[in-house]
Amino acid sequence: MSQAETTTEKLSPVEGIKSASRYLRGTIGEELAKDSDHFGKDDLQLLKFHGTYQQDDREARGAATESGKSEKAYSFMVRSRIPAGIMTSEQLLAHLDLCDEIGNTTLKVTTRQGLQLHGILKSDLRACIKRINDIQLSTLSACGDVNRNVMACPAPYRDNVRPVIQKLAYDIAMHLAPRTKAYYELWLEDPETGVKTLEGGSDEEFEPIYGKVYLPRKFKTAIALADDNCTDVYTNCLGYIAVVRDGQVIGYNVVVGGGLGVTPSAKKTFPRLASRMAFVTNEQAVPIAEAVVKVQRDFGYRDDRKRARLKYLIHDKGIEWFRSKVEEYYGAKLADCTEDDVTEHNDHIGWDEQGDGRWFYGFNVENGRLYDNENRAWKAALRDICTELQPEIRLTAHQSIIFCNIEEKDKARLSSLIKKRGLPLSEEISNVRRWSIACVALPTCGLSITESERVMPQVMDEMEKVLLELGLDKELFTVRMTGCPNGCARPYNSDIGFVGKAKGKYTIFVGGTRLGTRLGFIFKDLIPLEELVTTLRPLFEKFKSDRQESESFGDFCARAGLEQLLAWSTPSA
Repeated sequence: MSQAETTTEKLSPVEGIKSASRYLRGTIGEELAKDSDHFGKDDLQLLKFHGTYQQDDREARGAATESGKSEKAYSFMVRSRIPAGIMTSEQLLAHLDLCDEIGNTTLKVTTRQGLQLHGILKSDLRACIKRINDIQLSTLSACGDVNRNVMACPAPYRDNVRPVIQKLAYDIAMHLAPRTKAYYELWLEDPETGVKTLEGGSDEEFEPIYGKVYLPRKFKTAIALADDNCTDVYTNCLGYIAVVRDGQVIGYNVVVGGGLGVTPSAKKTFPRLASRMAFVTNEQAVPIAEAVVKVQRDFGYRDDRKRARLKYLIHDKGIEWFRSKVEEYYGAKLADCTEDDVTEHNDHIGWDEQGDGRWFYGFNVENGRLYDNENRAWKAALRDICTELQPEIRLTAHQSIIFCNIEEKDKARLSSLIKKRGLPLSEEISNVRRWSIACVALPTCGLSITESERVMPQVMDEMEKVLLELGLDKELFTVRMTGCPNGCARPYNSDIGFVGKAKGKYTIFVGGTRLGTRLGFIFKDLIPLEELVTTLRPLFEKFKSDRQESESFGDFCARAGLEQLLAWSTPSA
């Protein structure tokens, strides 16, 4: 029994909603049957567990009502859970069909190796989720206070390493998936002939891992390699760094307590990178994931959702206390971490050999947005490739797509299908654009303060010009933008982070690292969109003249420190 089921402390309202939900049912079934375009407040919290968020397109709102408020334009985001980002061409084609037939005609590759549909109307919600399940994928636990999509390096190398960690991602995802039957009753059964939702207290099902009230807050898991931290493992609640000896995975260094979301008005919130906890064998990996989740379930903070993530529990209690609890729940002592840690980051863009005579191609998708217009036709290119070549698909944590199992004879054909639709090949994209990502933000994200995805390309246009002028266009560093401080595009540990602070204005973070192992710091606040690059230019100039050998931009800023950076950026009198 979890702490939330026994505590006498005041709980957040969401805890009450979960407790009374009958294992995530709430009144979703009844609301789906109603002729309305939105759900009630309580059901909004429960819908997240099923993989969907109710949203309001602020640019599509109707005329003002008598109260003076505009009528909201409700629609839904539906997110697919895709462990390690591995899927088939048929599954990607089905998502493209959904976005064209019942969505807003665009598809988003997320920063956690998933896919998001936007603009789904309530009347189409059940059909959308059912069709995703019909192609052997799911939306269950893609959102909500549970373990979400488990990330892993998606590269399709045919060795004894990548397949092992990708299988672990799948195994953890399945083991930590909610067991409630509500998902199947609400979305997969015919509402006229299927089994009816159980009422009241007659439900005897049991969530052996989560309990009646699930976790205090969302929970994120990722798996990385020491020489390839493409999943940004230290930003996760739970992370595994594979320990490889003689080409074989012998176990994992487990890190815990990462998370980047911040509430600016609450000083008690902050970004945090995970702490190294223990080494586990391959056999221990899944049971330890369960133990970590159960400790967070029973001791995580349920009175304040702003501090309900695992990172705050570990910050307050300490890593030694947390490790002892994990060992208690697991039932045995754990070994200390080996010396292995992340040393490199590969985004897997461009051509590479798989190791079986075939090739894969990492296709850079700017900010993960797939759409068609008169100049660029991302969806049409994907349809061509998936229909003709039928590659296996892998989604990356940098919002891009890997086409796998390409025969040598088909390499030129793949490139021609991309160029045919007006799209650049990955090798034609600048380094700074290639290593940039952005969150969805306006107009649909309810948390967004300002723009992100829609303006990032113009920021990259300007930054490309400055870097080329300074001879820095070959440098590798990450640039990430979010429309609010919640950090969905991981801006706080990147070389440069732009975080929405007010309409059209951003906080600039610098000093992080492409490896994802260091948090950046605030360089300047409330900088207008059109001044972001010019504000950074003095730092680029100093980086060119004063950098140490092989020093990255993030390392340079961290070494210089805020006071020196501000001095360099202040015009002389």
